[in-house]
Amino acid sequence: MTRIPSEPPRLLHDGEFLRLVRHGHWEYVQRRAANGAAAIIAVTDARELILVEQYRIPVAANTIELPAGVIGDDPAFASESVEASARRELLEETGFQCRDARVVLCGPTAPGLSAEMSHLVLATGLTRVHAGGGVDDENITVHRVPLDHLGAWLQAAQARGCRVEPKVYAAPFFIAQG
Repeated sequence: MTRIPSEPPRLLHDGEFLRLVRHGHWEYVQRRAANGAAAIIAVTDARELILVEQYRIPVAANTIELPAGVIGDDPAFASESVEASARRELLEETGFQCRDARVVLCGPTAPGLSAEMSHLVLATGLTRVHAGGGVDDENITVHRVPLDHLGAWLQAAQARGCRVEPKVYAAPFFIAQG
C-alpha cells in the first residue's frame, strides 16, 4: 500500500546545484536545474566498452564509471534531448563521437536519496576525434576495455583502490540486447 504524505514537500536547504527536501518523514535531494542524467554505454566496433575514471570527492576515491552527465543543467543545453546530451557528454569526456545513440532504459538513480531519473543510452558507431578528458576542472581518464576481459579488468581496478559504479555491470546486458 502506497503511503503518500498529506503535507506538501518542504525545502530544507537550497544550494547552488542541489536542494534538500523533506516530504513527510522522507528527506531527499533534487537537482536545481536538470532533466535527469544520462549514462552512456559506448561500445566500439571492436567490442570494447568505453569507461571513464575520475576522482569523486563524495566517495574519496577514483571511480570507474560509464561516461555520463546531467541533462539540462546548463542554460545553453536546457532543452536538449536525452540522446543529444548523451552524444555531447560522450564527446566531452571520452573524445568519441557516435553514429547512433538510443535510450535503452530510464529509471530512478537512487530512489531513497534522490528524485533524479537516469537514462541509459547505448552508443554505437564510435569514432575517436580527440583524447577526451572532460571540460573545465574535470580530470577524466578514458579506458577502452575489451568486453571479453571486463570482469577481470574491473577486479584489477578495484584491487588498485577504485570504486566501480554499478551501472558498469549492466552494460554487457544492454550491449547483448543490441
